[in-house]
Amino acid sequence: MYKIIYMKADYEPWWQFDGWEEYIVSTELYDTEHQFQMALNHLLAQFRNKYEFEAHKNERFYAFWSEDECEFCEACDDDAQIYHGIIILTPEAITQ
Repeated sequence: MYKIIYMKADYEPWWQFDGWEEYIVSTELYDTEHQFQMALNHLLAQFRNKYEFEAHKNERFYAFWSEDECEFCEACDDDAQIYHGIIILTPEAITQ
């Protein structure tokens, strides 16, 4: 089983802070690697066209953002950058 998780939060997806699951926007499941790869490539292309910046980590996490997308953070009394995160889970990643 292959899984693509899209989350939107004020931190990059690789941090996976407590409660990160609350920021999940969608989860897509794929039976075959081919279906998964096609969907991932399509999603990455969409995000790359929409957002100005990109970072990735461990070949499983992608973060996209634009400087103009911020939300006020009461705890830090300042604006916080909003990140659109993609987390990919493959059978290999699940067993690690």
